[in-house]
Amino acid sequence: MNLKEIYDMAPWEWPAEAGEMFLNVLNDKDADFPDRLLAAEMAGNFVVINDELAKSLLTVLGNSDEAEELRSSAAIALGPAFEHAYFSEFDDPDDILLSEEVFQMIQASLNKIYHDNSVPKEVRRRILEGSVRAPQAWHQEAVRDAYQSDTEEWRLTAVFCMSFIKGFKPQILEALKSDNPDIHYQAVYAAGNQQVEEAWPHIAQLLSSLESEDNSLILAAIDAAMNIGLPEAIAPLGDLLNSQDDEIIDAVHEALGMMEAEFLDDEYEDEEDD
Repeated sequence: MNLKEIYDMAPWEWPAEAGEMFLNVLNDKDADFPDRLLAAEMAGNFVVINDELAKSLLTVLGNSDEAEELRSSAAIALGPAFEHAYFSEFDDPDDILLSEEVFQMIQASLNKIYHDNSVPKEVRRRILEGSVRAPQAWHQEAVRDAYQSDTEEWRLTAVFCMSFIKGFKPQILEALKSDNPDIHYQAVYAAGNQQVEEAWPHIAQLLSSLESEDNSLILAAIDAAMNIGLPEAIAPLGDLLNSQDDEIIDAVHEALGMMEAEFLDDEYEDEEDD
């Protein structure tokens, strides 16, 4: 079985030796470049990621002789495991993807590589996007600088990062007005993740007007409405149940279910307080 065949499979169907295959291809500089790109992308999946694969991704990322595209892919691949480690806090030995020692070592290395201005811009952007999923003190300034950049690419990275970093409500509200569709999309997502209630009028407008234009944006708006969690979101979400798109209907059902559960929890807590 080759990497392309594995790539086309669902991760839970990957063969037991998949992780070892990814590791061998990543470490083999003579391997075909498309295969190394596939290996880097798949190596970050929860099914296979471990200390050895993570260290291999870091080695690729930190090597200036490697192609920029491969280094960038390695940086992004580390993101999900970083987020898992950040929220799990290494409490459950059976649920650990990366050891605490390796996690902290890679965090420190990413900080150092990011602040090396000789590293290509695209690689630095991807380092910020991957590492911010486990927030550190240096991220605040890095995201702020990226948002103030004159380039759209850096601003896009900054708004993406605002989903994970608190303290950027004004910038998120400003980015919702962006003419750049990618920045706008990330701003909608960030508004939901950070529960920016002031963004609700904009989210409500999206819920009522964009189903036929951009499904990804309407799905982001549904997710944002759920996370912001205002009672007035129930009606516009309910209207979307008349959609002809099954993905939208499924997303609305999930959002309404989550919001109902949250409202019931709040009501129960209020009764307990009384």
